[in-house]
Parts: sequence; structure tokens; C-alpha cells
Amino acid sequence: MKKITIARMFVLTLSAVLLSSAIWAQQDKASRPSPPATATGTINGATITINYSSPAVKGRTIWGGLVPYDKPWRAGANEATIFITDKDIKVEGKILPAGKYSLFATPGEKVWTFIFNSQTGQWGIKRTGDANFDAAQNVLSVMVKPRKSDSFNERLVYVITNKGFELRWENLTVPVKIK
Repeated sequence: MKKITIARMFVLTLSAVLLSSAIWAQQDKASRPSPPATATGTINGATITINYSSPAVKGRTIWGGLVPYDKPWRAGANEATIFITDKDIKVEGKILPAGKYSLFATPGEKVWTFIFNSQTGQWGIKRTGDANFDAAQNVLSVMVKPRKSDSFNERLVYVITNKGFELRWENLTVPVKIK
């Protein structure tokens, strides 16, 4: 009887160790195909941070292909992209209060819309493939014009500049002005 109890305890302990190892492995976001990345900078005294996952082109057509035109997109991969500002700012001339927002984009061939949504922490897409945000929680939407990149960008990257931020991926740069 005592041997059976010891054996059961050993099996339970071993199972717990293996299960916890699997859970820790799932939390290693750096090993994802689209690893996490952060862009941080200061614009007119406001600290701006963008947390996103950075997918790669991998020979695919991105704009109008992997990322369809005229459909909201999570502006990255995996979880919804997060935009944080520690001060009120003007984005394309419109006021965005200090805070933390999910950042979505609706790419178009000639014009893009960036959406700042107060809902945060969600996965970037629903099971249907649609962007995972409640439009009723949109705080601000701005329209911007994309332009051809000076160079090819294999991975999606956000860059904070003294004029705002830019999304750069594949052969496109999408600048957003901030004051």
C-alpha cells in the first residue's frame, strides 16, 4: 500500500513538472515566428511606446494579399498592437488623450485609416479572421497616405520620429504625424 502511494506521488510530481515546463515554453514569445518588438521615443515632451509583434514577408504579397485592403487589421501579428502615450498629443491634428490604446489600421491602396481603441489586452483577430475590437470603443481614427519605402523591409517595424511614427513593411512606409 505504501509503495503504491509513493509511486502515485512520484507520477503526480513528474506530471506537474512536465506540465509546468510546457506552460513556460508557451510563454516564450521571443521564439514566435512573429516575435514581439517595441518602438519608443519622445515627441514634443510626450513619451510614445508601440508594442507589437513583427511578422516577416517570407516571399508573400503583403498589401492586398496577406493584409487585405479596406479591412481593419491588427497592425502587427499575434496580440493587438498597443500604443501608449504619457501625455495628451495631437495625431494628424486630432487630440488623443494620454493613455493606452489598441492600434488597428485599415490599409487602402491610396489612403490608410489608423484606429486608436480603448480596449486593450485582446488577441488581435477573432476566430473569423476579423480584427478583434469593439468599434464603440474607438477613441480616434485618422487618415494618412502611405508611400513607397526607400528600401525593402523584411519584418514589420514601427519607428518613432520627431514628426510622429511610421509603420514600415515590405515596400511601404506609412507615416502618422504627431504633435
